[in-house]
Amino acid sequence: MKIIKDTSESLITYSLGSCLGLTVYDSQNKIGGLVHCLLPNAKIDEEKAAKNPYMFVETGVTALFNQMFKLGASRKNLIVKAAGCGAALNTTSQFNIGERNFTILRKILWKNNILLNGKDVGGSKPRTMILEMETGETTIKVGAERYKI
Repeated sequence: MKIIKDTSESLITYSLGSCLGLTVYDSQNKIGGLVHCLLPNAKIDEEKAAKNPYMFVETGVTALFNQMFKLGASRKNLIVKAAGCGAALNTTSQFNIGERNFTILRKILWKNNILLNGKDVGGSKPRTMILEMETGETTIKVGAERYKI
């Protein structure tokens, strides 16, 4: 997880398969954050979650929002975008980690009355996710293809 206020920089995370990538941008205060979460629920390993809350959607997304609010972000200005949450390597798994990651994200957003402004989730191709701080735009890169969400 990373939060910045420097508009000359970008936040980037690579290789989103079943993991959740989430960008949050405050368009007025120019505060941006990105978190890359591996698993949906912290309950599976509470000791690990205490050491690295960003590993889990349940605790990582909450921590990202809390830190952004501490830095002055306002809920009404937030632009929130998600990527990943797929089935890595096109496998069918009984665990459905990607799907569960996205479900937990939607629950957190719903409970906190925060809208999801864009998404590129599911599928089997790994994605790179980039938050451009100068513009607030989130770009997805899959192979040579680049597009905004």
